Amino acid sequence: MDCGLAGRGYVVTGGSRGLGRATAECLVRDGADVLVVGRDPDQGARTAGELTGLGAGTAYFLAADLADPDAAESIRVRAREELDTVDGAVLSVGGPPAGRFRERTDQEWRAAFEQVHLGPLRVARALLEDADRPIAVTFVLSTSVRSPLPEFAISNGLRPGLAMAAKTMADEYGPDGHRVNCLLPGRFDTDRVRALDEATGDPAGRRAAHAAIVPLGRLGQPEEFGAVAAFVTSPIASYMTGSVVTVDGGQTRTI
Repeated sequence: MDCGLAGRGYVVTGGSRGLGRATAECLVRDGADVLVVGRDPDQGARTAGELTGLGAGTAYFLAADLADPDAAESIRVRAREELDTVDGAVLSVGGPPAGRFRERTDQEWRAAFEQVHLGPLRVARALLEDADRPIAVTFVLSTSVRSPLPEFAISNGLRPGLAMAAKTMADEYGPDGHRVNCLLPGRFDTDRVRALDEATGDPAGRRAAHAAIVPLGRLGQPEEFGAVAAFVTSPIASYMTGSVVTVDGGQTRTI
């Protein structure tokens, strides 16, 4: 299916690794130019180099931390400089620290709020307010929006509020033709998930236990998520806004 991405330009935050990288790769393969944003300059530069040449699109890189209040403006300016058009963004950030509620500190909550919650909102606002044509903004959140995850108290607290903010943005910016959607990934085979599994001391057992509660019987592959993110952000999904889409192999039991 041709999603109409060729010749368009997109921002992907958290784009040097994991689900963000997989999304950027899908966009580039389909002919879009992508500004990859990440915190690690070396990893980001490698990612942009690896993605360029995979398709008709070109990948650029900007080192920025979404917890920095100035990052949104830096992203907006760089996107204007590098991309012929800015047609949308996929806003993904690394998850907040894992752990139970009773173990998390106020400082951890504040830091996560700046990076995971307020950071993506600032970028979305900057791009939407600067847009001279309808754009699509897709927030990458978590299934914790619909059902709390054990050992992920901060994610359980912050992600649902961001989903509601995105729904509000869809209402406010819809009359101008802009689209705002959310994706809720489940457990995917990414570097972060493997690190969390390793930290348990029994990575194989933890992986098997998670796969056992997924109807499809396995963890997702990043490219499976990237394809959904690219579709939702593409012109072919032109009548889709204010939607919250779960991509988790069927694990979430709520509607």
